Amino acid sequence: MENQLLWKDEYSIGVDIIDKEHQRLFKIINKLFRFSGEKGKSQWACQEGIKFFKNHAVKHFAEEEEYMASINYEGLETHKRLHQEFREKTLPTLEKELEQTDYSENSVEHFLGVCAGWLMGHTLTEDHAITGDSASRWQELLPGKEQEALKKNIVQLVYDMFHLESHVISETYGGEKFGRGIYYRLVYGMDQAEEKCEVLLVFEEKLLINTVGKAMGIKTNKLDTMLMNSARYTARQFVGRIMEHMPDMEGYELKEENLLTYEQFQNVFEKEQLQVSLLFDTGEGYFSYCAIAPHLLQKGSATPINMDNAMAEVEEYLKKREESSRLKVLVVDDSMTVRQGIKNLLDEDYDVTLASSGTAAIRCLILDKPDLVLLDYEMPVCDGKQVLEMIRSEDIFAGIPVIFLTGRTDPETVRKLVSLKPDGYLAKYLKPAEIKQKIDAYFEQKK
Repeated sequence: MENQLLWKDEYSIGVDIIDKEHQRLFKIINKLFRFSGEKGKSQWACQEGIKFFKNHAVKHFAEEEEYMASINYEGLETHKRLHQEFREKTLPTLEKELEQTDYSENSVEHFLGVCAGWLMGHTLTEDHAITGDSASRWQELLPGKEQEALKKNIVQLVYDMFHLESHVISETYGGEKFGRGIYYRLVYGMDQAEEKCEVLLVFEEKLLINTVGKAMGIKTNKLDTMLMNSARYTARQFVGRIMEHMPDMEGYELKEENLLTYEQFQNVFEKEQLQVSLLFDTGEGYFSYCAIAPHLLQKGSATPINMDNAMAEVEEYLKKREESSRLKVLVVDDSMTVRQGIKNLLDEDYDVTLASSGTAAIRCLILDKPDLVLLDYEMPVCDGKQVLEMIRSEDIFAGIPVIFLTGRTDPETVRKLVSLKPDGYLAKYLKPAEIKQKIDAYFEQKK
């Protein structure tokens, strides 16, 4: 394994005790990367190395929290909750996978990839917020006890209504796509009061079909107007029941509802602070429960649904969803310039999703299976070769075509690329029109 987690100046937050610990964690991960790639090393030694990383990370969290308390950092409680989620949910899940697979190479790589990705992302966002260099994305989440109560209420209600055992995947869901989604907005308020509460529900299409659809006796695997309207009113009752357990919402009534495109929904996560952002897995599909205030959407970005236009709006929404059923392309590249450039190039004809790392790519594959992956061959931490190997090792992903993106096309590099048996490769230095033409030609040939 040739991965290296490189320390960069941008990771430094200017607090010596924290920066030194971050660098130490980077070094530990790098040792594990090198160690896991050496043949003949014992499983016991690998277990001990991972245990050492975990214990050191937990110790660092405590020291970082102590420092934040010493400077009266206002985001301390939120930051502690993020540490807690990683310590009590992410790490145990990864450790369970290691044990179940007897510390297989893939599970070790998964452990290291997730830990490296979390460490980089957390350092660049939440840790920088400690010194005021940036704002915490999750600084306005509900307090811990209230969030826990809300999660329990949602899990119980899902079981009561649909007899599904659901569990929280993330308490900081960031608006990523999962499958074919339905994006639904509900706005609650009180007469003659400016305060509003806005709830965003995201349902994987198959979840609605497998719950509301089955309850109605609908045998089709496709959303229609009747099912959509039933889902709307079921969702309204669902949110109403949740709000009954929230004393601060007493007296609030539904004032507006909208069906959103993914772009409108995504706009929320770019411009607004969320108080709740939960992602659940029910076994029959994913759903997300998000809450935000005050104003969510700019005027005119989505049409309010009322009794007069409900049928027309639902039919128009379904029509647009069918029209937008374009081929999905996942672009994986550590360069934001490359990712955005390809997105701009393909956006008009394809449904483009972006991932900045190999770890993020695997998550995107799980949540929303693409028709093509454009994969950067040279990336830090988890490179294109490893991502391709992970894709090919899983039956559910094995058939997804992968085309490498590369900045080098010398004979040696091309031989390496071809030996991995991708579905093709594209040189990044090609003119945009040539890249677009080659991708169009690839899909045309697949037809």
